[in-house]
Amino acid sequence: MKRENFKTRLGFLLVSAGCAIGIGNVWKFPYVTGQNGGGLFVLLYLLFLVIMGAPILTMELAVGRASRKSVVLGYRELEPKGSKWHVHGWFCILGCYMLMMYYTTVSGWMLNYMVKFATGAFHHMVGGESAQGVDQVTARVAAVFNSMLASPAQMLAFMAVTVVLGILVCSLGLQKGIEKVTKVMMTGLLVLIIVLAVHSLTLSRAGEGVKFYLLPDFQRAQEIGLGNVITAAMNQSFFTLSLGVAAMEIFGSYMSKDFSLGGEALRICGLDTFVALLSGLIIFPACFSYGVETGAGPSLIFITLPQVFLHMAGGRIWGTCFFLFMTFASFFTVIAVFENLIAAAMDNFGWSRGKSSLINFILIFITSIPCALGYNLWSNVKLIGGRDILDSEDFIVSNLLLPLGSLIFLLFCVTKWGWGFDKYREEANTGTGMKIAEGLKYYFRFVLPVLILIILIQGLL
Repeated sequence: MKRENFKTRLGFLLVSAGCAIGIGNVWKFPYVTGQNGGGLFVLLYLLFLVIMGAPILTMELAVGRASRKSVVLGYRELEPKGSKWHVHGWFCILGCYMLMMYYTTVSGWMLNYMVKFATGAFHHMVGGESAQGVDQVTARVAAVFNSMLASPAQMLAFMAVTVVLGILVCSLGLQKGIEKVTKVMMTGLLVLIIVLAVHSLTLSRAGEGVKFYLLPDFQRAQEIGLGNVITAAMNQSFFTLSLGVAAMEIFGSYMSKDFSLGGEALRICGLDTFVALLSGLIIFPACFSYGVETGAGPSLIFITLPQVFLHMAGGRIWGTCFFLFMTFASFFTVIAVFENLIAAAMDNFGWSRGKSSLINFILIFITSIPCALGYNLWSNVKLIGGRDILDSEDFIVSNLLLPLGSLIFLLFCVTKWGWGFDKYREEANTGTGMKIAEGLKYYFRFVLPVLILIILIQGLL
């Protein structure tokens, strides 16, 4: 079966950046920034993105581009004879399934809230506020979120819509489906995020929010704990690119050899970071303008921000646009991981794209059901350390499979027991653009593994 290729370089960059742009960017990045004091965290995040995230990204892309295969066969193609690196490829596939077991549900939340704002579900909550008080508004908004979680019908329906749409896009193929749809969605996402950010910057206390967000404040960081800020920035920069489960490797197998991987990785990181930073420019000026706690945590998106939109002129429209933007951002990752799973089945079992899409639709839908029911019918189910189903699945993926998988990709690419630094560097430097220097060999071999081990150990403690 002839290997598909991206139609354009822009298509590759947008699809790959779309995979990186997910809920972690537009949901987690702003609230983690708020919890860690703002500007200094952002500065450290950018530093760690360059020295940790981008190098690992080039390695996943290099394995894919050199082998022209999905991860299991990619390892087989490049590994020394008799070695077993390809076993990790099966864990990558398992990790992608596990990621989709809960990510489809959370993506469904974004779509659900977009529909709620568009249909005016929140509209009645702000009348006569002086009498009912801010606390009652908060309680009513929180009740909407809790009601959604408690409804098996809502949770299953919006999860199912996410799965159906994701599989449909991937079933159309790389160029006609994923690349075409991603270009339209990315254009829509960028327009939405710029419009939302510009609107937030016009609010009454926007300047205070921007100052908190972008100006480093060492005193504030010391109050939180400088070590905590550094480790949080390291974690966020690492996890933002969805590395370690071969979600990026598959797109490397479709890309041309015209451009070096170092330059392409930085472009992907740049677009990913642009969306993350603008997400903060939407949220922090709004939080400061309406007296909302910036470190509200995961509730920031579903309980805190809806209250902000309710008090804005045209809030129903702004809320709808924001959650449409969130839906696009989460759907990018869904499409990317679905493509990895579909392509892996095609490569390993010789299935057609249609057959692989159908079987993966059934598998992903069935395995996503426990998470969708984990806050209602199965709310009593507690797994790892007393966590609910979603948090347990997320713990395994985020704290174990992503950092451990990234470490294995790194060791495969830079040690003599794997593919080897020289072969990896030759592949990465093929094409025009930024090159990876020979002198980075020792940083990749001895420093980068330690940084990833720190993330892995922290996540398991």
